[in-house]
Amino acid sequence: MDSRTVGLIIVGVGAAVVVVGLIAAAGGFDWLGRLPGDIRLEGERSRVFIPVTSMIVISVVLTILANLFLRR
Repeated sequence: MDSRTVGLIIVGVGAAVVVVGLIAAAGGFDWLGRLPGDIRLEGERSRVFIPVTSMIVISVVLTILANLFLRR
């Protein structure tokens, strides 16, 4: 890869991060962390949150995207 290609890839990844950040700031990911299977434990002085289902969903989506974009 030449330096121009690497530069374009970095700009593309940066633009994607900005878009995801704008969606998150607008409340587009409110459902994340509230899926069935996400564990919330609250006591008098402590809270524990384990987003099991949310992390599985994110993992599946990222795996699909990686397979789509990285196939040769």
